[in-house]
Amino acid sequence: MTPEFGLNAVHQYTFRFTQNDVIEFARITGDNNPLHLDPDFAAQTPFKRPIIHGMLGASVFTKVLGTEFPGFGSVYLGQTLEFLRPMFVDTDYEVTFTVQAVNPAKHTAEIRGEVRDLQTKKTVMRGVATLMHQEKI
Repeated sequence: MTPEFGLNAVHQYTFRFTQNDVIEFARITGDNNPLHLDPDFAAQTPFKRPIIHGMLGASVFTKVLGTEFPGFGSVYLGQTLEFLRPMFVDTDYEVTFTVQAVNPAKHTAEIRGEVRDLQTKKTVMRGVATLMHQEKI
C-alpha cells in the first residue's frame, strides 16, 4: 500500500549497506577510491575505517521516492545534498522524508530527506528532492 502523499506528509525507511554493496557501487561507477575499499588506507584517514561512497548513501533517495513515496511514475527534476558525517557499512540508518511544498498545477513537489544513524541518532546526510508525478501530485 502506498503512503498518503501531500503537504507535510511523512514517510520513513530503514536501510543499511554491506561491504559488497560498496564493492559493487565502485565497480559500476568506476570510483575505486581506496577510502571506500582499502581498510589499511582508510585507517590513515580521520575516519579510521572505510566509508560508504556519498552517492551510494544518497541512492536511498531515488529508491524510496521512485518506488514508495510518492512511488512508481516519479520523475526526478532536482536534488540537493549535504554530506554531514561519514556513513559506514553494516550500520542501520533511517531516512525521513517530509513533503515541504506541492504545486498541483505542475504536478511537482519538494521533499526533504534526512538520514540518521540509528545508533548515534546523528544526522549524516540531508537534502531536498524536486519531483514530478502526474497522478499523485
